[in-house]
Amino acid sequence: MRSQAEKAAAFRILHERPGTFIIPNPWDAGTAKLLAALGFEALATTSLGLANALGRADSAVSRAEVIANCRAIAEATDLPVNVDLENCFAREPAAAAEAIGLAADVGAVGGSIEDSTGDSKNPIYDFDLAVARVRAAAELAHSLPVPFLLTARAENLLHGRNDMADTIRRLQAYEAAGADVLYAPGLRNLDEVRHVTSVLKRPFNVVTGWLDPGITAAQLAAAGAKRISVGGALSRLALATFVKAGRAMKDDGSFAWMGDMMAFADVRKMLGAGQRAK
Repeated sequence: MRSQAEKAAAFRILHERPGTFIIPNPWDAGTAKLLAALGFEALATTSLGLANALGRADSAVSRAEVIANCRAIAEATDLPVNVDLENCFAREPAAAAEAIGLAADVGAVGGSIEDSTGDSKNPIYDFDLAVARVRAAAELAHSLPVPFLLTARAENLLHGRNDMADTIRRLQAYEAAGADVLYAPGLRNLDEVRHVTSVLKRPFNVVTGWLDPGITAAQLAAAGAKRISVGGALSRLALATFVKAGRAMKDDGSFAWMGDMMAFADVRKMLGAGQRAK
């Protein structure tokens, strides 16, 4: 079983080697084991996927719930785990940074801090406060006994602020403040990915949710992306399949969907492979 330090070293290598890598988003121990069995090299938690599993229509989760979910996923496999910490559940820099330490304590070797406030009337932290929050998080992340890779997210594009100049200004400031990875969810095409990656020096994470699904990992790599995540997309796909089967039973009395099930033996084999990876 790899130690947390070994996981951290492996995670850093993924960001330093040539090319890009996909970091899919499980929402519990079972989905983490399945992804590990498929051969992925790292995992990232998803707060949306967790909220879906908890039945939260508002997609809200608490810091304690996120940390507990992180622990379950980090302990499920031998893979490095990056935790979705949203805005770190606090406004002030020192308080926000506390979430980084909590994530590291349960086995994460990377995590993110967002500049979104959670307030629909004022959705993005003012520039100076946002930078201070990243700086505090980076200082704590880099002081931990086991190296922790900090991802800083500029959330403008998700909150109606379609200001690419300000988004890039924030990403560059977060980079200067010590973030190891940069992230701007909401990019819509390869040209936007190229534009952002061309002005940054550190690895950039692309989330696929707003991109044409026909865009491939190879194209994103050519555009400068280092890391590709899918956010809550796998959770939403699982829910879509579940609801489709439920409707078939309710509306048509049909169980034809059972023909698409994974074989029991395959489920056990993949879950066992994920367990043995520990």
